Amino acid sequence: MSGPTLISHGCRLNIAESERIAAMLEDEHDLVVVNSCAVTAEAVKTARQAIRRAKRDQPAARIVVTGCAAETEPETFRAMAEVSAIVPNAQKLDASLYPSSQRKLDSISGQPSLASRDGRPPSPARRESHARTFLPVQNGCDHRCTFCIIPYGRGPSRSLPAGGVIEEIRAAVDRGAKEVVLTGVDLTAYGADLPGQPSLGSLVARILKHVPDLPRLRLSSLDPCEVDARLLDLIAHEPRMMPHVHLSLQAGDDMILKRMKRRHSRAQAVDLAAKLKALRPDITIGADLIAGFPTEDEAMFANTLGLIDDCVIALAHIFPYSPRAGTPAARMPQVARDVIKDRAARLRAAAARAKAAWLQEQVGQVTDVLVELDGTSGHAANFARVTFAAMAPNSIRRVRITEVDGDSLVGVAA
Repeated sequence: MSGPTLISHGCRLNIAESERIAAMLEDEHDLVVVNSCAVTAEAVKTARQAIRRAKRDQPAARIVVTGCAAETEPETFRAMAEVSAIVPNAQKLDASLYPSSQRKLDSISGQPSLASRDGRPPSPARRESHARTFLPVQNGCDHRCTFCIIPYGRGPSRSLPAGGVIEEIRAAVDRGAKEVVLTGVDLTAYGADLPGQPSLGSLVARILKHVPDLPRLRLSSLDPCEVDARLLDLIAHEPRMMPHVHLSLQAGDDMILKRMKRRHSRAQAVDLAAKLKALRPDITIGADLIAGFPTEDEAMFANTLGLIDDCVIALAHIFPYSPRAGTPAARMPQVARDVIKDRAARLRAAAARAKAAWLQEQVGQVTDVLVELDGTSGHAANFARVTFAAMAPNSIRRVRITEVDGDSLVGVAA
């Protein structure tokens, strides 16, 4: 594939933005864009490693850094000899800010464009790297969780009006998209900044009504305190809504949740998971969990560990806490690094056991799978990854699950 090399880290929103960047810079063949993440110190380290690796692999390439880490730690990347330019996160979809083969920029700075403030990207162009189409409908965050640096990198919450969302999804379906994933920094905050304050549930209802040819709709991470009744009803009864939710839980202890400045309790998280399972028994629940948040003792950690079973979490993302300069949590009493490492390992082990049991339950079932662009893998409706003999890319196929292979399922055409 021609065009720039895109290295995307972090959330699905970054993936969606990277696809747009690749499309708008398709004539730049000696350009590497690192779309960075700042959620942890390790994420910033990963971005730096990716930059050095890219320069070794493509010595003549111009390397541009954007994304949240470029916004929160610009000096870190400006000091790297390998980096040709830094593009502010809010302006990453402005093609004029990237160094072309005709010019080289040392750094770019400025205020977010009007397009970035109202949540709508300046161009619907994209170059898909997955069979799924990732569509950003919300950006930024108005909350200030004490551990999180992302609001400083993304700015305040802003939403793409429903008409623009529907227009983009129709265009994606016309291009052949079989599944659209709605993404955002704080997706369930969708609409709070729009006239009438429409909810995420109302947006989903309008999409399903006005784009009847869309086969599959999936959601990225949801804040459990903002899941509205209409959205729950659609998840329960709309077959085009995929039976898979990813919850931003972070912890399972009420005191730690308060110190994180989260807006839900442990009981509310467990209740939501139970409600989802009751409404749609085949639903898969994923979640983000942090190990070793400041002040966490063993009993508090046990409450988070127990959340994997209590919420029936099959797809857990585990993050060892790392302090981010400028956040309130960085000033709290810290847990020893070896303790954090041990707790993260225990969480990952519990998550692995839960995922293995979930995968095993699916052996013998027949399910619909969206075939990835490689033609030999894809995702079931419940987001299980399935591998198989070659099938037509970007098609939805009936597959019988025959066995478990590591973290994936193996299937044959049904």
